[in-house]
Amino acid sequence: MAFIFPGQGSQYVGMGKDLAEKSSAAKELFLRADALVGSPLSTICFQGPEEELKQTRNTQPAIFLHSMVLASLLANLIEKHDVAMVAGHSLGEYSALVYAGAISFEDGLRLVRLRGESMQKAGESARGTMAAIVGLEPAVVEEVCKEAAAEGIVQCANFNSPGQIVISGSIPGVRKGMELAKARGAKLVKELVVSGAFHSPLMESARDQLRAGLASTTINDSRIPVYANVTARPVQKGSEIRTLLDQQLTSAVRWEESVRNMISGGATAFVEVGPGKVLQGLVKRIDPKVEVRGIEKFEELQSMVTA
Repeated sequence: MAFIFPGQGSQYVGMGKDLAEKSSAAKELFLRADALVGSPLSTICFQGPEEELKQTRNTQPAIFLHSMVLASLLANLIEKHDVAMVAGHSLGEYSALVYAGAISFEDGLRLVRLRGESMQKAGESARGTMAAIVGLEPAVVEEVCKEAAAEGIVQCANFNSPGQIVISGSIPGVRKGMELAKARGAKLVKELVVSGAFHSPLMESARDQLRAGLASTTINDSRIPVYANVTARPVQKGSEIRTLLDQQLTSAVRWEESVRNMISGGATAFVEVGPGKVLQGLVKRIDPKVEVRGIEKFEELQSMVTA
């Protein structure tokens, strides 16, 4: 079994509310997070407003917290050795690392808060955008980005599933990439509503701030393999994890490759731990044969244990 943790875009108002209402342990963890960040993060999760939750500085710690509350409840219900490997999509990599014991919950929350704040600032100071491209091979999209770079910064940001790739960069660069992708026969080209050009060189200032945070954080060897976004390969050494997290903000998320490598490594069942169903959909498209389920509500915890 592999646990996978969602990233930004999976948030919704009301996330985690039922967990806090039905579990005293969950409620305690939400309150602990509020104290650690010095703001009512749990209230933003439970009640919004949506505009506040959508702010990157709040979105990232909110999703991380929801995933970690679920993971802590799951740890009391299933044997940890049942989970053989983990991965997370972008922000979700921090959730995966905390679950795997490489980073403490407190340090994970602190880093994710810093990451969200620095990415929001980078998005405001260096305006950029992202676009989804459906129906082209990775090599074609990479070629499109190289050609579009004459207009501005643009690169592949997410290799999500077969034929679904996201590009990121400056507004002129991405829009030229969209134009070229359409000309190459893409089935769908859509600019995304985002607050910055994530996983592109326009996040370099955020990377500098996050690097300082990583330098002061204890990162241990993980107890199980964590499939890294940057390489799509399993990592367990703390020193390697630190280096890969530093690279992650300006590098592509190799999600499709990560999932395929997890399957090659023995994963037959994937469980998305956190809000939404984005990763479940991606895994099903990558390999329809593997078992996929998600846990985001309290009642799903017991059905997971039964399954």
